Amino acid sequence: MRILLLNQFFWPDSSATSQMLTDLARHLVSEGHDVEVICADGNYAVADAGHGPAAKVNRVRGVPFGRGKIGRVLSYLSFYLLALVRCFSVKKPDLVVTLTTPPLLSLLGTLLQSIRGSRHFIWEMDVYPNVAVSLEYFKASGLADQITGALADFSRRRSNGIIALGECMKDLLITRGIDGSKIYVADNWADGRAITPKIRTFNAKDLVLLYSGNLGLAHDLDTITGAISNLREDKRFRFEFVGSGGRRKDLEAFCSVQRLNTVFLRSYTQRSKLGDSLGEGDIGLVTQIDSCCGAVVPSKVYGLLAAGRPVLFIGPKQATPARIIEQYGCGWQVDCGDVDGLTKLLLRLIENRHEIEIAAALARETLLDNYDLPIGVARISKILGVSRGKVRPSALVSTTYAR
Repeated sequence: MRILLLNQFFWPDSSATSQMLTDLARHLVSEGHDVEVICADGNYAVADAGHGPAAKVNRVRGVPFGRGKIGRVLSYLSFYLLALVRCFSVKKPDLVVTLTTPPLLSLLGTLLQSIRGSRHFIWEMDVYPNVAVSLEYFKASGLADQITGALADFSRRRSNGIIALGECMKDLLITRGIDGSKIYVADNWADGRAITPKIRTFNAKDLVLLYSGNLGLAHDLDTITGAISNLREDKRFRFEFVGSGGRRKDLEAFCSVQRLNTVFLRSYTQRSKLGDSLGEGDIGLVTQIDSCCGAVVPSKVYGLLAAGRPVLFIGPKQATPARIIEQYGCGWQVDCGDVDGLTKLLLRLIENRHEIEIAAALARETLLDNYDLPIGVARISKILGVSRGKVRPSALVSTTYAR
């Protein structure tokens, strides 16, 4: 089958959407499908190393991605236009899969569906315009909200299917009037062979809380910094933040004003080294503000599970990470703003490390049983209706990428 995948970011970029799409492309190729990708000629995060998937990649050279509002909008617009042209220069696809970077990219899939007769699935990584409203880019019920919502929902209703990252996302889409029967829930994943549990060998008496990945506007920072302030004199705690994002500068400013020596900041880690990086923590931090519940689903959870690290989720109980923790016992959930509750939890855990050890073992087990890479990509393939059964294991290894 001829399959076309559309997203602004793809290998060797190491952003979350790029990693997921790259893994899926590798899987589809391994099953004998003819896979093409349309993406931008640029990266959001650090470039990965190794060999890329054996798919035909069409890179369009537009305005480089910028993290500021103007740069981001210009980058999105240039990608829309160039990708639109490229969509009609490739051979007719039997199936089109669009992600949500940039927003409303699904409209290109709808156009191909209407003009070229391709089947179209939307893989919702973020639900627009809800996420834009939650982050106050759009005014609720304002013109931008209404226009974006009308266009996004038009594409959703015309699609052959929608892939949601969790039940919370499915619930949100249903509130938008989307038929629940065409929404398929498929969690993200991590590579359990590339990321394995590591023994942390340095400062064994410390308790290391690790935040790895994007620290953006959808993530709760204030609850963490509140607990850090409460524990600033307790040298048994160490907080590490790896990555970047819209709230990184806020964190840097907090550390500078507070003059903390228990907080350490590092840049993004290449995917091939992610296992070692995650192994430097005892507990993985994942956060999400309440208003973004369902609009986004944090993908950080799955890498932590693969690393055998329990998850401490700061966010709403209805969110997918909280549901995973409750179902499998692989961590703890704290409400946003509950600084005292988080502080008390950390003090309890450092005195009762057996709780951490039990949750860590359950974390790895949860990954292998439910969210390992082969399980995740096979789940998507089945939803798309293109699964051909047995897959060569060597084709699923996602750490042998190269330029």
